[in-house]
Parts: sequence; structure tokens; C-alpha cells
Amino acid sequence: MRVDFYHLQTSPLERALPTLLERVMQAGKRAVVMAASDDRIEALNNHLWTYNPNSWLAHGSARDGFEAQQPIYLTTKEENPNGASILVLTDGMAAGFLSTFERCLDLFDGTAEPAVAAARQRWIEAKNAGHELHYWQQTESGSWAEKAT
Repeated sequence: MRVDFYHLQTSPLERALPTLLERVMQAGKRAVVMAASDDRIEALNNHLWTYNPNSWLAHGSARDGFEAQQPIYLTTKEENPNGASILVLTDGMAAGFLSTFERCLDLFDGTAEPAVAAARQRWIEAKNAGHELHYWQQTESGSWAEKAT
């Protein structure tokens, strides 16, 4: 199982997440996005509908219903009701069910030392579990540069 760590430095999660989710959708995959609270889920849910007036990114949460039909499902729980192959972790979330996905994207705030320290710990845990690891750092332009494997 592959785990990609995304070190956010020049843009917040709200700007980086939609682009990564667009790539997931373009690859014909489904995703589960885990966040820390119901309020955060609701904020991300609203944001993903409005982040770009020229784009439409289908998604939903338990509040929206039709969980199994959502290409991108937002949750605070360890669940995969939409049969996703991609898990996206935000807000420092950790998941004990990583191996049920083909890939995990772990997005963390590189401007906050506690978030960086927690991501380092998740890296160690993923490495010890035998996962294939990749580390991406955000560039000044907001794109991604792979720094380690």
C-alpha cells in the first residue's frame, strides 16, 4: 500500500485539496476524505462546491445521504461506504484501516510545528507497517515536488 505525505507550505488545505481530488477523479478513482470534526466536514463540503465556479467536483457526506454513490465521501470516521480506493487524511487524522485502500494521501500543515511533528510520527508508523512511502513538498507556485521515497 502506498502512502503519500503532502507537506502544505504555500497554500492551505482548502486550496490544495480540490486539486488533488480532481486528479483522483480524473484517474477514475473514488476517495474517502477524513477530517477532524463534523464542523470541518461541513466546511469542506461547502468549499468543494464553490472553490471554482468553472468546476464541479461531485462529493458528499453522511448529511447528504447516498453514501455508496458519492465519488468523494467526507467523514470523521474510519469508514469506506463508497468503495473508495483512495484515502485522504486531513487535520492530522490517522487511520488504522490504511491497508484497505490502494493509496493514502496524508495532507498536513507544514507551517505548524505540531502538525509537522505528528506527520513525522505517522511516517514512522507507516514505514514500520511496511507501506511504500512518498514525501511531496509544496513549491512556491503551489505545485508539488517529490522529495523522498
